[in-house]
Amino acid sequence: MGEIPTVQERFQAILKRRLQDQIEKNPPLFPWETQSVDYPDCVEEQSLGLVPVWGWTVHQSKLNLPIPLPEKVFWQLLAKCQVLLTSSLPLGAKLVQVVESMFPTDTQVINDLAGLVLRSSYRSADTLTATADVESDYFDLLPRQQMALSLMAAKQLLENLTLPISFNQPLLERQWLTTVGTLSIRVELRNLGKFTKLTVQGELPTPGILQLQGNPTQEFVRSETSEIPMIELQIDRNQPTYTLAVEFPELDQQPLLLAIQVKI
Repeated sequence: MGEIPTVQERFQAILKRRLQDQIEKNPPLFPWETQSVDYPDCVEEQSLGLVPVWGWTVHQSKLNLPIPLPEKVFWQLLAKCQVLLTSSLPLGAKLVQVVESMFPTDTQVINDLAGLVLRSSYRSADTLTATADVESDYFDLLPRQQMALSLMAAKQLLENLTLPISFNQPLLERQWLTTVGTLSIRVELRNLGKFTKLTVQGELPTPGILQLQGNPTQEFVRSETSEIPMIELQIDRNQPTYTLAVEFPELDQQPLLLAIQVKI
């Protein structure tokens, strides 16, 4: 009889090792993943060469959400929003495209929820996640609640990353929080008679580079590395959207992209 507990302990140890081996070989996937993806571990200290867009994700704290998103989920949303920034699609269609990649089998539900998010202020949109406690974890939410929260975040991200400017509103400033501090961007539209110019100036928390361009075939301007870079571009009045890239070589491998929408 005395040997039975020992046998049970050995069996449990073997079973535990096998389960650990299976998990390591076939880790569980997020809803939007079709295969295993390597994400970085949490970085507590600043270091060089961080993975793409990781340095930009702390800006989530500036969004108006009922509960925070996991950093990996926010990373996915930010990356997708930047891809769609200069698209001519209406905002609702952009929201659907951003979020449906995370829930590929629920497109119709996402469409319905996107309509609610677009029609609602934050206060009423908050009811979409009202059944969740404010201390809830994202992964404790129902799929529909996860979709609603992701759509709300995507809407605010697209709005934060878009800078509308016109002769009626020729000056615009925008801020973005990074892991090393806040970057400030100041955009000015100037009418110089025969020419129209966009001037962009940055106040950056670490030396960085600004690059401004219309469509991929057009001329672009690129600043020197500086904490207060400035660039100017003579623009085509028939080109409504310009892409502004903010690069922090010491912070992140990928730039933060913003869309300057010019209305003349």
